[in-house]
Amino acid sequence: MNRTLPPPIAASLRRWHQMVEASDLGALPALLHAEAVFRSPAAFRPYEGATMVTRILRTVAGVFSDFAYQRQFTSADGMDVALEFSARVGDRQLKGVDLIRFDADGRIVEIEVMIRPASGLRALAEQMERRLALAPPRSD
Repeated sequence: MNRTLPPPIAASLRRWHQMVEASDLGALPALLHAEAVFRSPAAFRPYEGATMVTRILRTVAGVFSDFAYQRQFTSADGMDVALEFSARVGDRQLKGVDLIRFDADGRIVEIEVMIRPASGLRALAEQMERRLALAPPRSD
């Protein structure tokens, strides 16, 4: 069910869509809470901090092609949004969902991504690892 979003969240979500459509995530740091968390579909532990989340999202934007959002769903309180998307990684077509949680000021505090099929997820994980030489988060 789609609901009305609180104004700060609606503004941030508009900026998010503008950045994605323009393939320019330059304004992303301004949308992220300093302690933002990214939950990858390919890693068990989350990646933490706005700097790391920015790095991951900018890299993934370079890996995906033909990226497009199809649907949006909003929680009852408007603090959580689910965005269904499709994209390609090389010759692999995939579908996914971005689960985005905002704070009251409209900053993104958490992004969790789910992707199918497994072959698309594997292709994405391989490209991300290659481009970032990214190790899984530590379990300190």
